[in-house]
Amino acid sequence: MSDARNTARAIDAMRRGWPIAIGDVTMLAVETADADRLAGFGDDYAILISSGRAETLKLTNQRAAADPDRPVLIERAPWFDMALATALADPQLDLTTPMKGPFRTVPPEPQDILAAALRLARVAGLLPAFFVGGSVVPETVVTIADIDAHEDAARLRLAVRARLPVAQAEDAEVVAFRTPESADEHVALLIGTPNGQAPLVRLHSECLTGDVLGSLKCDCGPQLDAAIAAIRVAGWGILLYLRQEGRGIGLVNKLRAYALQDQGFDTVDANTRLGFAIDARDFGVAAQMLQLLGQNRVRLLTNNPAKVAGLEAKGVSVVERVPHFLPPNPHNERYLATKRDRTGHQL
Repeated sequence: MSDARNTARAIDAMRRGWPIAIGDVTMLAVETADADRLAGFGDDYAILISSGRAETLKLTNQRAAADPDRPVLIERAPWFDMALATALADPQLDLTTPMKGPFRTVPPEPQDILAAALRLARVAGLLPAFFVGGSVVPETVVTIADIDAHEDAARLRLAVRARLPVAQAEDAEVVAFRTPESADEHVALLIGTPNGQAPLVRLHSECLTGDVLGSLKCDCGPQLDAAIAAIRVAGWGILLYLRQEGRGIGLVNKLRAYALQDQGFDTVDANTRLGFAIDARDFGVAAQMLQLLGQNRVRLLTNNPAKVAGLEAKGVSVVERVPHFLPPNPHNERYLATKRDRTGHQL
């Protein structure tokens, strides 16, 4: 059985730039390492990257790159240093950092452990890239079984609830949820009075740039405001605010994706070039929140069929999908078209 506490310790170590081990394989996250830590790691290492990143570097084929968990291992060459490793890991640097080569890939063994390392980096919100095989003593050791792609929704608990009048709904109540291992609390905003009918529910993933800063690159801020208004008009409903920034890849990686979009890539290709899934969110968390609130039947305000499927897979019945349409602006037209054409959104 997996132990989420081990994963939490490993994530903490990785973010501090400390080496970890998965099984008997020692590794150091490229993003949080530096020249001194690399020197202490030893010279006998290879560099692990994702298949999506390897395809960009012409180190693998497109069929392999279609599997985001497929590991690619690059043999160390004498000219390898911290700057080169950073350039290998981060595609936003491709236009400013000429690649030094040639690179030689070697069989990614043990493949299951290397694939688990890529998953762990994504859970930590780090670029999926590691130095692998050093001789340093790791800070913490985890097993493959410890590593899950998401927080454990079954361990989500209701932490607190309180009255929270908001601009569009003065009778609202806020409810916060958290798991023991995660520092991110998910929030539900209950609007109106239960009337025995299925509530109108909106799943809204956190978007600092859109919700707080008013970014025009996405439609998240207007969607949030419109959802609260729609629930108010319906008379009874719930807004779930999920701490899954950037479709689950985290704020820093979302901003990296923005930098790639500035280079001409759409939102889908930007995510895959970084080595992440197109959509890494876990809607099982939303289902658990609803069930803890006693709601197993909902009307879902969404254009995304994946949200419907995600809730129903976890036992929440979606009795109606209610479209949630907002007009585009000149800055997000391409983004919205990409969601429609490449991720199945029914705009």
